[in-house]
Amino acid sequence: MITVIGNLKGGSGKSTITFNLALWLLQAGNSVITYDLDPQCTLSDAIQVRREEAHEPALTVSTRYAKLEKEDHNAEILVDVSAANMVGMKKALSMANRIIIPVCPSQADLWSTQRFLLIIASLINTNRPPPAVIAFINRADTNTAIRETEETESALCTLQGISVLKKRLCQRTVYRRSFSEGLAVYELEPHSKGAQEFEAFAQTITKTH
Repeated sequence: MITVIGNLKGGSGKSTITFNLALWLLQAGNSVITYDLDPQCTLSDAIQVRREEAHEPALTVSTRYAKLEKEDHNAEILVDVSAANMVGMKKALSMANRIIIPVCPSQADLWSTQRFLLIIASLINTNRPPPAVIAFINRADTNTAIRETEETESALCTLQGISVLKKRLCQRTVYRRSFSEGLAVYELEPHSKGAQEFEAFAQTITKTH
């Protein structure tokens, strides 16, 4: 299965999701292949740190989207894409079985998501099943008095062509620290709120096809 994690807007947490989900799937016994099609190469950097620190299991990453067509699609293939590589992004989206869209709680992120959905719609191939398109709130506010998270999620639910997960990932320091140490959040702080919410998120995502 090819899963693309993307959005047009930078800073939505695409690489963080890809890195943690890849390790979660790998540790669950799946064969996992990752692609970093973002010129910033944040995912590649995190995987390089993991390699240097000799953490197991190891992750490998490719930055060449042309290899996607040659992969064994029985594996879990995760692709981190960005608008800075529009050719690679469109290629990955056209091949995707599932598209995961992290959306931060803001109006700008909603506008970006709407434009991203138009791109996805333009690439759907009528000769193959359409991809499952799943959006969720990432970097949600932990302060319940702030209404922007609820408002963004409500607006997402009005958009056509997507499913909206009720499992959110919050703005937590552990996600930033995990990248710098080459560890998933549940490896770095296994009993933290971040680890618990990512476990719930990953379990929900893997049941959605």
